[in-house]
Order: sequence, then structure tokens, then C-alpha cells
Amino acid sequence: MARRSICVCSVQAPFITGGAEILVTELTKQLKARGFLVDTVNIPFKWYPVVDIIKQALIWRFAEVTESNGVPIDMVIATKFPSYLVKHPRKITWLFHQHREVYDLYGTPYCSFTDDPEEQEIRQTIIRMDNKTLRESKSIFTISKNVSSRLERFNGIASTPLYPPPHYAGRYHDGGFGDYALYAGRLEQLKRCDLLIEAFRHVDAPARLVLAGRGPQLDNLERQVERLGLSDRVHFAGFVPEDELLDLYAGAFAVLYAPVDEDYGYVTVEAFLSGKPVVTCTDSGGTLEFVEDDVSGYVVDPSAESVGEAINRLFHDRDRAREMGAAGKPLVERIGWDHVVESLTESLR
Repeated sequence: MARRSICVCSVQAPFITGGAEILVTELTKQLKARGFLVDTVNIPFKWYPVVDIIKQALIWRFAEVTESNGVPIDMVIATKFPSYLVKHPRKITWLFHQHREVYDLYGTPYCSFTDDPEEQEIRQTIIRMDNKTLRESKSIFTISKNVSSRLERFNGIASTPLYPPPHYAGRYHDGGFGDYALYAGRLEQLKRCDLLIEAFRHVDAPARLVLAGRGPQLDNLERQVERLGLSDRVHFAGFVPEDELLDLYAGAFAVLYAPVDEDYGYVTVEAFLSGKPVVTCTDSGGTLEFVEDDVSGYVVDPSAESVGEAINRLFHDRDRAREMGAAGKPLVERIGWDHVVESLTESLR
């Protein structure tokens, strides 16, 4: 019997790698491991200038992915905007996120849309495209309850949350509780690394902050550290290889993750698998599906003082930090690829 073929539709901004790109790579790998013939369809995407978004999105509408070299392609799995504009008789969407500046980020400092009439028409066009093309899907899954909630709230479309396992599942470990708190991820505005740095003005020495990752906010964050006189306590580790990242998780006394309305947030899952408590914020979105305040971490107001106080409590009470990390671990241990692949490929069986 011929292997069933699947194209995973991915959106890639050149030279940018984050959680979504890692997830596409891992999904492709896991599908192949289960006997499917799989390839990734990657089309570059830029979210600026606003006036070019529609043109770039429509490239997906005209992409031919129903057959290749005379052989039918049995299924496509669309991921984030605008890949789900693709046409296929068996289109499954596993939604990472929509174009958030049109929806939950609209009207916030994180949105590039202005009151210009042309840009307003573009925004409405994106909403109409989403409403039509997402409904073409045979099934719609999302990576979290938060993404499902947005889709229902803004588009009236129901979906099923399907949590993705972290990249290094099975390799996370607890290596004790050192003198540093860890942030791991891209250094970008929505992740609010500046809030974490500011919080360390309220954290007692010798506690340190390690930021593992790179991104467009690096220069600004380095200047902030210098301005606050925290150079001896805040360390930018840059991009770290996987073994070093796993060791950083293992040795932290806490993991800090305070993004703005995060879609899902691998960091929380990785922290719990490493036995670490998580400090997050009341408006951090997907992290709140796992972190319970004063049980598996702290959920606090998005202010430097509140975040700092939470970090300080964990720094001075490692036994409590250990208890919280242990409480979080059972919440994420059962997130696995078997359930994800079975759900996405059910219509092929």
C-alpha cells in the first residue's frame, strides 16, 4: 500500500527562527516517523509594510499543492497566517496563530495598523479572508485554549485545542536550584524581557537573570541593563546549543515568562518538565493554562515590582520553589506526539 502523502504548510520569515518554525520541523519529523510521506511547503512572509500583506497572503491561494509530478497529495496541514489560505480538498488547519495585529493586538502599542482608510480596508479584508478560508478546513485545531478562544471571539469559528510537545521532550531534567532565574526565547517586544530586567531592581543580590536567546530587542535590552546598573547580575547568553539550554533549565531556581497574551508558550512546559516554578503575568495568555498562582508558580500583575517580589520569594525559599516545580510537572507530562498526529491525520485512516 502506498504511503499517504502530506504537505505541511509553513510561513517563514528569512533568518528568523522561533517556536513556530521549530514546531513545523518537529511535526514533519514526527509524521515521517509514523510512515507518512511528508514535505514542508515554505513561503516567505513579511508583516510589513501593511499595504503588502494581502499580496503576500494571496500567494498561498494560488499555490498548487493537490498533486506533485502526477502523484496526488492526500492532505495539507496549514499552520499560521497566511498558510491556511491554501486550497486543498483535504485541508486540516492546526492554527498556531492568526495575524494578531488584526485581532487581539489591534489598537495596542504592538500594532502597526493606523487609522489610514487603506489600512483599515486591508484589516477588514484579512478578516474576511480568514472567515472564508479557515472554514474550508475539514478540521480546525489550535495549539492552545487561548488561540481557540481568540478564533471564537473574533471570527465565530469553533476549534479544538491540541497542545504541541516541546522540542526536547524526554530530555528535560532537574539539576538543582542555582542562583539565577531563566528566560529562554526570542528577545522581542511582545515577550516583555524589558519587564523582567526592570523587575530585578526589586530582587535581592546575588540573584541573577540569564536571558537565553536572540532577537531585535537585544541592543535596547543591553542599554537598559547598563542604565539600571545591573550589568553584573543580568547575563545575555545568546543562542545556546540544546544541551546547554537543557542544563540552564535544570539549574535555575525559577523560569520567568511574561509575554503579552502568548499563543501557547513552550517555555512554561519546558520549565515544568525541568521541575521549575514559573513566574508569569495575569495578561500572559497561554501560560495561564498551566501556571496556577501560588501552586506551580506565581501569576502577578505585569509590573516590575510585582514580578520582582515573586522572583524574590522563590530565590529566598528554594524548598517552596522545589514544591511548585514538582506541582507543575504532572500538568504537562502527558503532552505527546501520538495524540497530536492521530488527531491531525484521522481523516486519512
